[in-house]
Amino acid sequence: MDFSTLTWIGLLQVIWINIILSGDNAVVIALACRGLPDRQRLIGMVLGAGVAIALRVIFTLFVAALLDMPFLRLAGGLLLFWIAVKLVTDEGDGEGNVQSSDKLFHAVKTVAIADAVMSLDNVLAIAAVARDSKAMLVIGLVVSIPLIVAGASLIMKLLERLPILVWAGAGLLGWLAGDMMLNDPFIRGQIGGEAVHRLELPAEFVGAAFVIALAYWIRRTRAAAAA
Repeated sequence: MDFSTLTWIGLLQVIWINIILSGDNAVVIALACRGLPDRQRLIGMVLGAGVAIALRVIFTLFVAALLDMPFLRLAGGLLLFWIAVKLVTDEGDGEGNVQSSDKLFHAVKTVAIADAVMSLDNVLAIAAVARDSKAMLVIGLVVSIPLIVAGASLIMKLLERLPILVWAGAGLLGWLAGDMMLNDPFIRGQIGGEAVHRLELPAEFVGAAFVIALAYWIRRTRAAAAA
């Protein structure tokens, strides 16, 4: 790791960019960890943020070139849809039969998968700021961990007071998934960049609405079956 290219301005830029881009990650961490026992919530948030940062480093160093591969964003969008629906429909399902350690592992795994998907776009901005300095990249991302955890803690408190925000968080993931799928190189090649730009907002709305509608239908179906 070369520290010769490390500058304070560049380091602050990496930290700031990562904080801005990690708003959705804080939402995922809060949603995934809200069902953990109180004593494990902080552990879950720290581990989740740590895994998120580690994946961000790996993606930025090695995987940015994959963004131009056709169908990668389509697959990522579908995976993000699945995660968003599960975060709403799994709430309280069978928790009495799940050990705390299993729930903690499940929460961290959910954060890891979601961040791996959402990091595909974020890595480009961070890599552009860090340029050729791996030291600046790694240190900046690691310093961001406590700030992401703090954001997740605040969001989790809001989720406890306003459960409707759980649905809003799932809708946000659906919004991101719609945008990700529309911007897949295959789709862009088929309909053109101008059409993609024109359809971005409708695609995001459709993605959010799809997640909310599907999650609502699943919960209604389960409630009717239980009754």
